[in-house]
Amino acid sequence: MDLDPELAALRPPGPFFTLRTAPYGNPAGLPTLAAAYAPQGPDDPLAARVRLVAHRLRTPEPRVAASLAQQGLAARLWSAALGCAVLYGRLPELRPGRLRWDIEASAPDDLWLTGVRPAPGDADAAALADAVLHGHLEPLGETLRNHYGVAAGLLWGNAGSALAGAARELERWARAQGRPGTADRARALAGELFGHPLLRATGTRTGTAFRRRSCCLYYRVPGGGVCGDCCFPRPPAAPRAPTAVPGKGDRPTG
Repeated sequence: MDLDPELAALRPPGPFFTLRTAPYGNPAGLPTLAAAYAPQGPDDPLAARVRLVAHRLRTPEPRVAASLAQQGLAARLWSAALGCAVLYGRLPELRPGRLRWDIEASAPDDLWLTGVRPAPGDADAAALADAVLHGHLEPLGETLRNHYGVAAGLLWGNAGSALAGAARELERWARAQGRPGTADRARALAGELFGHPLLRATGTRTGTAFRRRSCCLYYRVPGGGVCGDCCFPRPPAAPRAPTAVPGKGDRPTG
């Protein structure tokens, strides 16, 4: 299937997969992800997003907000890219300078793609890794490590969790729609991606289930707990059973 100007095939699986598209320019003055990955000061897009996440979750720890902001964006990037690869068999150009980010939106993160242009080559696992891992998550992670002290292993664990959630949700939707071939392709591509050196050690994947080897720090949010795929059976140092987070670990979240 050819890429259409509105990427309409991404809408049925749900809002994490949908990409808004604009033929030109800068929708409503939104910053690009390229600008977010190259921060200039306290008012740059990424810093503003981290502060907003901290405010909404009532966490006083910027490191926690930075981790959860990154995981939300990773979920959106993986969902859109994997959705295109599976549903179209093509990837649009998803370079950071072509994607704009509404930093004030609630979950899922609101992304706009400026013009739908097919990326060269096949929509295989290598292309997905280039587009998402190297094109987005590496520069984003470097900025978060440098400015917020978030550990690299934690951030790659977030990336693995987000990929597993995107693949699980896409496979679930495809099987519900009677599209076993689509479901099988989503699982196969995710499996190949988890063989990538940056994701190989992030967790254990069995079928659609994923158990990560790190923690996103959600348990440090007031009223938070451990996620469905967390390495911890309960919040560290908690005297009682954990409070599960409905849906986290079952689908991509932000």
